[in-house]
Amino acid sequence: MARYIFVTGGVVSSLGKGLSSASLASLLQLRGYKVRIRKLDPYLNVDPGTMNPFQHGEVFVTDDGAETDLDIGHYERFTEISATKFDNITTGGIYSDIIKKERRGDYLGGTVQVVPHVTNRIKKFISHNVKNEDFIICEIGGTVGDIESLPFLEAIRQFSNDIGKRNSLFIHLTLVPYLKASAELKTKPTQHSVKELRSLGIQPDIIICRSEKSIPKNEREKISLFCNVDIKNVIETIDVKTIYEAPISFHKEKLDERVLSYFNIKSKKKPNLTKWKKITLNVLRSKKEVNIGIIGKYVNLKDAYKSLDEALAHGGISNKLKVKLDRIDSDSLRVDNLDALLKKVSGILIPGGFGKRGSEGKIAAIKYARLNNIPFFGICFGMQMAVIEAARNLLKIKNASSSEFGNNCTPVVGLINEWQKGNKIFKGNEKNLGGTMRLGLYDAILKKNSLTSKIYSMKKISERHRHRYEVNIKYQSEFEKKGLIFSAISPDGLLPEIVELKTHPWFIGVQFHPEFKSRPFNPHPLFSSFIKAAHKQKEIS
Repeated sequence: MARYIFVTGGVVSSLGKGLSSASLASLLQLRGYKVRIRKLDPYLNVDPGTMNPFQHGEVFVTDDGAETDLDIGHYERFTEISATKFDNITTGGIYSDIIKKERRGDYLGGTVQVVPHVTNRIKKFISHNVKNEDFIICEIGGTVGDIESLPFLEAIRQFSNDIGKRNSLFIHLTLVPYLKASAELKTKPTQHSVKELRSLGIQPDIIICRSEKSIPKNEREKISLFCNVDIKNVIETIDVKTIYEAPISFHKEKLDERVLSYFNIKSKKKPNLTKWKKITLNVLRSKKEVNIGIIGKYVNLKDAYKSLDEALAHGGISNKLKVKLDRIDSDSLRVDNLDALLKKVSGILIPGGFGKRGSEGKIAAIKYARLNNIPFFGICFGMQMAVIEAARNLLKIKNASSSEFGNNCTPVVGLINEWQKGNKIFKGNEKNLGGTMRLGLYDAILKKNSLTSKIYSMKKISERHRHRYEVNIKYQSEFEKKGLIFSAISPDGLLPEIVELKTHPWFIGVQFHPEFKSRPFNPHPLFSSFIKAAHKQKEIS
């Protein structure tokens, strides 16, 4: 029987519930157990697919095409287990299901209520599709006290009663702030947060205290006393220099040991953290470094490109290099300041995005990279901008653009109306934006002897997509005459997946999102190759 671990947060948001959950999952794996992590998000959006990255960070996409919270990316990177649509749900998704049932008459005229209908749907999600896992870790989004979190907290309270107290465990993550003026760590916010949680019928079994300084024994004793938690179960987590140090930190605090002790389980084996220690040393002690310029619209919020940042770090790890990121707002790029902003970078990356704003700055940066032999990596929207730049300056199509920006152009990039996956035909929907893109894992056939075929060392690849516009394949022969080859195409031969410039040291655009499949212990080959090329460029210059 699976044991269930519920992770809640208090005091403030963004304390690191996702990272804590992922770290615990990794530690339990190292002890020989099978784990699965799920995220329950309280917001009313059906999924984060239509949300602005400035509000919610990146949208992570799973193999089966679910648009999910960025914490799912942490789960995958730390456990190397691919998540599915069954691992992330929102209030919006739950209410959408319930209202559809109500309209069909499934409730036989009964009054539909938060309790029991909403809470029952949440409980069904928690235990659905559980197979042979030993532990299911469920992270509850938001913070205790948020009105939208109440149904989720009530549901996990009920769920714990349903399966038995000894088969479920509650972990509460709080902030222990340090006041410089008085040189004190304050436990009162934690006390109030736990009091709020207990008022809802949930007594935390373990409290994880986030702090910028180590928490002395007397402060831990105070938390133990007022929060009714064994002092051994008051765990501190101090800010780490790299996120890959987190499992090591939690193991030192005996978090995994305390979890097994609660469930009265004897560890299958002693955990070996060598791989985490090696990767941490690699990140912190690498003396050689390379500067990569990320040119996008959402660079002022780091979480907007979270998986991308991590994938670049993975590329650095595989090359024993420290990757320094120079985040450049594409709106600020102009022809007259390109050299000043880009001369210090050894590689240029343009990530995915939507909309016309900032597109001309990205196109100008691509031209700069092409003419100056700077390694260039275009992802999704970045590939489309690279094709537009080539159409304008190599094919001399002056009004070349994307139909996403309007109809008054020659659309070398256009809205895809339908696409095939296996034997099934999918259709796009220009009016209904949510969940109507080309999403999830799709195959592509690599062109023999191309740079990308050498990087992958494969004939066929499968990568995760998230877009509704595609490069128009009718221009393929014209582009290839100018050296921009279509080095990967969908199995049906209709959709360009990768372009590369033969006359350039490293110039690649991909229609998919390779960052979603990169792992610290298994870096994505494109990122490893890109970082290697950028470092070579640095040494030349």
